Amino acid sequence: MDILAHLAGGFATAFEPLNLGLMVLGCFLGLMIGAIPGLGSVNGVAILLPLTFFVPPTAGIIFLAAIYYGAMFGGAISSILLGIPGASTAVATTFDGRPLAVQGQADRALIAAAMASFVGGTISIILFTLFAPPLATFALKFGPTEEFALMVLAFATFVGLSGDDIAKTLVMIFFGLILSAVGLDVISGMPRLVFFDLPGFYKGISFIVLAIGIYGIGEMLWTIEQSKNKVEMSAHNVTLAGIGRSVRSLFSSWRTIRIMGLGSFLGFFVGMLPAAGATPASLMAYGLAKSTSPQPEKYGKGEVNGVAAPEAANNAASTGAMLPMLTLGIPGSPTTAILLGGMIIWGLTPGPLLFDKEPEFVWGLTASLYAANFITVLMNLLLIPLFVWVLKMPFSILAPVIFMLCFVGGYAPDGSMFDAWMIWVFGVVGYVIRKLDYPLAPFVLAIVLGPLTENAFRQTMIAQQGDWTVFFTRPISATCIAAGLLLAALPLIMSWWRQNNQTAT
Repeated sequence: MDILAHLAGGFATAFEPLNLGLMVLGCFLGLMIGAIPGLGSVNGVAILLPLTFFVPPTAGIIFLAAIYYGAMFGGAISSILLGIPGASTAVATTFDGRPLAVQGQADRALIAAAMASFVGGTISIILFTLFAPPLATFALKFGPTEEFALMVLAFATFVGLSGDDIAKTLVMIFFGLILSAVGLDVISGMPRLVFFDLPGFYKGISFIVLAIGIYGIGEMLWTIEQSKNKVEMSAHNVTLAGIGRSVRSLFSSWRTIRIMGLGSFLGFFVGMLPAAGATPASLMAYGLAKSTSPQPEKYGKGEVNGVAAPEAANNAASTGAMLPMLTLGIPGSPTTAILLGGMIIWGLTPGPLLFDKEPEFVWGLTASLYAANFITVLMNLLLIPLFVWVLKMPFSILAPVIFMLCFVGGYAPDGSMFDAWMIWVFGVVGYVIRKLDYPLAPFVLAIVLGPLTENAFRQTMIAQQGDWTVFFTRPISATCIAAGLLLAALPLIMSWWRQNNQTAT
């Protein structure tokens, strides 16, 4: 009952005219920021943070949180329509969202992304409201050892249950791990794999640059070759009545509902782990959806559940990342790190006492997440006809616009021409990988999780003085690694089982 009373007070705070107006503005700005390739929630929140110094702290955090939420929704727009991830969190959405758009089903993909984001956001906010303190305490049990074991489990999921050629999957994982190691060693500070001694490689390979190159430039090169410049991206007229029918159809599928639920719980759990964030959560949710599907071969070719799973996960992860920020003062993602800085500037001290000392601030923020989730999904659905209209542009106009957006998206985050040129290099790499029929998802997973895996492993080895048995003596770590080994061995087990059945027959 106390929670309901606090939440009612939070809604009263969130619906004050100033707070509500900033919430709506933040949702709209976030949606647009998320849809612009290379910008994303981190840059959007950082750019607009100074504006909050002129309003009360509660209004400021509601505005920034609305931007964060809107950006998580908006990242799917360019991923689906143009094949260019709006942010790293939306890369997994590109795997099936882009093929659906090319097949003339962009509206279906956009509706699935919007509704899955809404479901993921709703489930995660409810979990946040009910279990914030105990979940934050549980998250503290995940040290470097447990984080490494969790990363191993993620890799094993793609190897054992992906449905792709196992050898090709391993090759792409190793290729991704190699590229993730480019730059300065985090322990010794020595340069590693600095190709041709180019200074740009010292800071490592930007993931968003790689993603835009592979899924923007590479996809366009592939599309141009396959269609011989006669591309009909979408000839489908979208109406609000049709959107309503699609929403009802989406929720009539029990498998889709289950996938969104699994993605939401997984995303919230991964999101609340310090330094994990929404990108690993979305990739792991995609792997989980594919591995549990009765027809995994459909993934990557235009499967709606391949859009729903990562979108539910990345929105759930964005809420999960706020949990350790508020309860422990530990940011769960780069964006929440900026929000944490804003709270300190406003004179607030994150931690367990925040809920007692600043209830209006905490519960106003919590209530605003419910409202922002609803406002953003409504905006998203109403704007779908406008988004799909983009695909009706002649391809001779659309292709140069996409190439320009890719170039700007690579240059904008760091203002580096090196990154802009690397986009074209990775575009060619992505095109060649596609031509050779190698899976891109494991490659992207390795690029994202590689630095996290290496840091967790090396921190564990330093703390334990090289004793690797710690991975099997800590309960959570041992459970994750055992599950990972079982998944990795699953193809061999299934092959042995099929051979025995054939022999018996």
